[in-house]
Amino acid sequence: MPMPSFRKPSAAAMRVFLASQANLGFTYSAVGATGTMPPAGYTVDHTRMKLGEGEKVFLAAKSALERRAQFPVAWLEAWCPEGTLRTGSMVAIVGRSLGLWWLNACRVVYVVDEVNKFSLAVGTLPAHLGTGEERFMIEWNRTDNSVWYDILAFSQPHGLLARRGYPWFRRVQSRFRHDSTAAMLRAVSGQG
Repeated sequence: MPMPSFRKPSAAAMRVFLASQANLGFTYSAVGATGTMPPAGYTVDHTRMKLGEGEKVFLAAKSALERRAQFPVAWLEAWCPEGTLRTGSMVAIVGRSLGLWWLNACRVVYVVDEVNKFSLAVGTLPAHLGTGEERFMIEWNRTDNSVWYDILAFSQPHGLLARRGYPWFRRVQSRFRHDSTAAMLRAVSGQG
């Protein structure tokens, strides 16, 4: 189960937390499915927003994803002891809700770095309120020069607390998608 706390966890506490999850498997069987087709039986969320146009916007958005700027720092952040996210990296998702800090464990499932597309996906580990996968992608359509931010996730509540609080769980997910697109827009502002 995720670890709730009255204080924001320190880097040392997050490092210990992730170490306890490092040898555990994902909590779902469709690992990598955000790269193809989300599995049946999960709630699927898809958000897509145009960030602007051109190479500068694409490179700024790619840089923002690499430094985890899609996480709205005021109430939610992603912490990685390695700094750079690559396939297999452990990630702590630290969020504040209901007056508590919640610490959830994820692992990077894949990273795709191509000329006009950059994406990464994270999957849930046992110490997470949800079970599933979330993919963040930046696409540069060379035909019309548009640059898009795309979030695709499939999830279910994981554990009794998340199942009982499912309406709250869904509100937090919706708030994240909204705040994440706003964070990415801020990250690329002035680049077009």
